[in-house]
Amino acid sequence: MLSFQKSINFALKSTQIRKSCLSLASRNFCAKIDSEEIRLSYLTDERQGIAVIELNRENGKNSFNRSMASKLHHAVDVLTTDKNVRAVIIRSLVKGVFCAGADLKERKTLTPVEVHRFVNSLRSLVVKMENLPMPTIAAIDGVALGGGLEMGLSCDLRVAADKAKMGLVETRLAIIPGAGGTQRLPRLINVALAKELIFTARVFNGDEALKMGVVNHSVPQNENGDAAYQRALKLAEEILPNGPVGVRMAKRAINKGIQVDLNTGYCIEEDCYSQIIPTKDRLEGLAAFAEKRKPNYTGE
Repeated sequence: MLSFQKSINFALKSTQIRKSCLSLASRNFCAKIDSEEIRLSYLTDERQGIAVIELNRENGKNSFNRSMASKLHHAVDVLTTDKNVRAVIIRSLVKGVFCAGADLKERKTLTPVEVHRFVNSLRSLVVKMENLPMPTIAAIDGVALGGGLEMGLSCDLRVAADKAKMGLVETRLAIIPGAGGTQRLPRLINVALAKELIFTARVFNGDEALKMGVVNHSVPQNENGDAAYQRALKLAEEILPNGPVGVRMAKRAINKGIQVDLNTGYCIEEDCYSQIIPTKDRLEGLAAFAEKRKPNYTGE
């Protein structure tokens, strides 16, 4: 009887998922993971190949608590092995907020040991995001502070609304950025400037972030509060037509190469290139060029 009930529950859940996907597909996307805090959606039609991680913890301003961090870990794990995804966008569904950082209300209830474990888990999460094989884009519409900006820094590209507020503000709380911020920001911009931003806990807007090199693009905020997301979509659409294996290998070569000396970097590039030579996509690219047509890449 218990087994029969489980079968019924599974069938009902499957039906609900199918209905949800049909409804979402009418808006050109289908949810792969759908919870109150996190949604992982796959875009369809001409945007097929783009996945979107959507933050939706409205009551907590998308701040990281243990539940939300766990769901993000799961979403990233799903994407890591999905060869059909060619670009990932991280955005917020909460208007005016990208991610406010750590959930300080929950943090107050944790023991020092629990805090240590949670910060390590958060650092592991952003490292996972950084190591996703496909390009990632952070669409920063609104506030991105502390761990929220650190998550953005783990992405390959960043787009911010001009009125977005960003900053690594941990020193205000007598702590330091603990999810990779002290390492990523100095590698992204001038070291002295990174120190200034972290030491002062300065908050800056999208235009200022562009001038400093923290983001790739700053766009005027719109009434819907999704200006950065719309620009991120255009960036992802520019990536889609290109060979997915080539793009992934380019990302790997860059990410690994910047961590070593130049000669070692050349060896990394050679290794990445050698993995592309036997692929079907490389041959398809040559054939499409000779035949003056658009290539049909399959990621193989």
